[in-house]
Amino acid sequence: MVLAEDRNNIMKKPRNYKRLPIAHYLLPIVGCLLIMSCNSTYTSKKTGYFHIDFPQRAYVPFQKEGFPYSFEYPAYARIAKDSTYFEQDVQNPFWVNIDFPGFGARIFLSYKAVGGKSTYKVKQPDGSYKDSLGTNVFDYMVNDAFKLTNKNESVASSINDSLFHTANGITGVFFRVGGNAATAKQFFMSDTTNHFFRGALYFDVTPNADSLRPVQDFLQADIDHLINTFKWTGKPVSGN
Repeated sequence: MVLAEDRNNIMKKPRNYKRLPIAHYLLPIVGCLLIMSCNSTYTSKKTGYFHIDFPQRAYVPFQKEGFPYSFEYPAYARIAKDSTYFEQDVQNPFWVNIDFPGFGARIFLSYKAVGGKSTYKVKQPDGSYKDSLGTNVFDYMVNDAFKLTNKNESVASSINDSLFHTANGITGVFFRVGGNAATAKQFFMSDTTNHFFRGALYFDVTPNADSLRPVQDFLQADIDHLINTFKWTGKPVSGN
């Protein structure tokens, strides 16, 4: 039996009692956790993107009266004629776009008649640019196509160009731009004497090569189909 006096003595702290800091208790626990974490296997989580359901491929002809070219484009896209081209007035009625509403993508298509007239931006001595009416020279237009593609050099991981020649007798160059460039697919086609046609694929989002790759790969087949079905249908229109 414990008497009340003894109980009081038991509850009293020894004179040499010292309160230990909380770290004294935490250090062994932290040490155990570190040992456990070192012995466990780390598994990284891959960055995920939204799943995309691609439509079934089907194509419809684009053949308008008076247009100097024709081609086939996807049934899930639409042809749009804008009054501006990158915030500039279009230079002739044969500049059209192929819009892909489901992907937020657009292929800009421009046309110029070799030997015709177009407005060009000419660099001035002070570094500014001035609009000037000039002749569409084939070599100059080819050079401009390469310059427009190479503008992506600062963000591109690679720029590759390849010459192609289709069964319809169409010759051109295709550009593939790697990395987070604004446009990863560009091309031009010409018969060198009459017609010059250029296309560029853009997305209405901040460029991200990883997230856009599935859509770019899907649309690549559509661009290939456009090129392979492309034909010149008439003489160049004077003044364009």
